[in-house]
Amino acid sequence: MYCIETNNLTYRFSEKEIVLKNINLKIPQGSIFGFLGTNGAGKTTTLKLILGLLKKQEGTISIFNKTFDENRIDTLKKIGSLIEAPSLYAHLTAEENLKIWQKIYQCSISRINEVLEIVGLSNTGNKKAGQFSLGMKQRLSIAIALLHNPTLLILDEPTNGLDPSGILEIRELLTKLNNEQKITIVISSHLLAEIEKMVTHIGIINKGSILFQGTLDELHIKQAQTSYISFETDNVLQTSEIIKLNNLIPTVSNNQVCISNIDKKIISSINSQLVNNKIEVYQISTIKNDLESIFIDLTKN
Repeated sequence: MYCIETNNLTYRFSEKEIVLKNINLKIPQGSIFGFLGTNGAGKTTTLKLILGLLKKQEGTISIFNKTFDENRIDTLKKIGSLIEAPSLYAHLTAEENLKIWQKIYQCSISRINEVLEIVGLSNTGNKKAGQFSLGMKQRLSIAIALLHNPTLLILDEPTNGLDPSGILEIRELLTKLNNEQKITIVISSHLLAEIEKMVTHIGIINKGSILFQGTLDELHIKQAQTSYISFETDNVLQTSEIIKLNNLIPTVSNNQVCISNIDKKIISSINSQLVNNKIEVYQISTIKNDLESIFIDLTKN
């Protein structure tokens, strides 16, 4: 079952400037969906359209199996969001900020302490939000988004500008929300290494078009051919020539000879040939592409 579906979602800033081209997203319920792309790829525009912050031009949007246009108010009641920079009252405490939103959402006053506990801000007392670190401000913004018990959380670059400690805090918080409260989370980011540690599903957008969507495992399988074998020896030139004799095409990078991933028996045979030719073999390793490498490969091609 999909929590969010878009069909041929297209958006233009002008006749010549098409920002989104036929976006067909399928975000599974209960997932942590990483929406990846470079700055200007169309991530924020897509999320704003899903939330109704931009007027839809072409295509359809369904959330919780209901058309968004016809069920806007009921749908938004089930969604918490943080788009771009946190919007907080700097002269108010965390609790005072939440009280304002509690009145807007008309939820229980007891929910304030609950969300402060969830995001780890229950001990901030009389400290003003303007004195918070950026990571604390992000967590308070997420607390606001959680105040009305949403089943879907949409976060646009929530770790942007955070130090490694702050990024870790947000990652652990979101994983906890997904595991313990079964909240579906959509998180856009360009920090690929962090996203890889957190998400269950992924979507990659580039220049307004979706290049891939599915699970991380499916992405790695799809791009399996991009992993390679690296030979580190004392003679790069001769190593390359021996590899060519095995009907393989080597490339040289950082004084290492690389070839596409091959069967272990062929690797063993090449190693024996190198040794027999008096070549010192320092290391043979399989280099598996991480998410960042796969992303770069997809967007370049």
